[in-house]
Amino acid sequence: MYKNMISKKELITLRCQAHHLKPVVMISHKGLTDTVQLEIERALLDHELIKIQIHAKDKSTREKILEEILKARDAILIHTVGFIATIYRKNPDS
Repeated sequence: MYKNMISKKELITLRCQAHHLKPVVMISHKGLTDTVQLEIERALLDHELIKIQIHAKDKSTREKILEEILKARDAILIHTVGFIATIYRKNPDS
C-alpha cells in the first residue's frame, strides 16, 4: 500500500515516540488545500514523525484525506485514533 515499508519493531517504536506528540497540522472543513499540503511537507522534513488532526464529519472522508496525504507525501501511516493520524516519512537528508 505504501512505498516505504517498515518492520513491526520499527512501527512499535514509532508509535511509542508519537505518544506524547501534539498535532502539528490541522485540516479544517476546507479540506486538503495546497497550503495544508505544503505545511505537511515542511513538518515531515523537520520532524519525520508527525500527528495531523483531520476535522471531517465522517470516517470515510477522513480516510480519503489521509490516503491522499500518504500518497502525495510518500509517507507511512503509523496510527489513527479518532480525528488524529500519525504519519512518518524518513528524511532523506538525515
